Amino acid sequence: MRRTLKKYLPDPQTIRDNPWLRPFASSLLHPRLWHLNRHSAAGAVAAGLFCGLIPGPLQMLGAAACALAFRVNLPLAMLMTLYTNPFTIVPLYLLAYQIGRLTIGESNGFITPPAFSATDFIGWTNAMQNWMLTVAQPLGIGLIMLASGLAVIGYFATRAAWRVYLINAWRRRTKLRSGSGR
Repeated sequence: MRRTLKKYLPDPQTIRDNPWLRPFASSLLHPRLWHLNRHSAAGAVAAGLFCGLIPGPLQMLGAAACALAFRVNLPLAMLMTLYTNPFTIVPLYLLAYQIGRLTIGESNGFITPPAFSATDFIGWTNAMQNWMLTVAQPLGIGLIMLASGLAVIGYFATRAAWRVYLINAWRRRTKLRSGSGR
């Protein structure tokens, strides 16, 4: 598992050779950011899953900042943000909105956005702003809760998967040793 992940992740030499990243080399080349073990992998998965729900193109920057702050595997944290894409972002945001709505106790259902009106563009713009302000609180709370939940689940699932892998590897080695010792 570790060899497979390492095959696809960039190495620190790539950072050293990149002229854009050279000014940040001292912090980006910290050994813990590139070491892959169950602790750094679980933390990286949690950071990537949390930052994957950040709106816009800031997901990978957020994951990189979390990896630097918590000293977890940087490439894996950035890779884990890719679970959000044009196909998954809308259902995830709708789920986050529902979670936020239930958390704050809002009883009305999903509020549909105002229909676009080219003839009354200013009126539509005002209605759209009001709609966004109405949706903002439950969506913001829901995004934080969903991201936190995904991070916790991802952290413990990675730790558990790594442990299962290690136990199976130990058992294989034990069988090999006992079988070859006969």
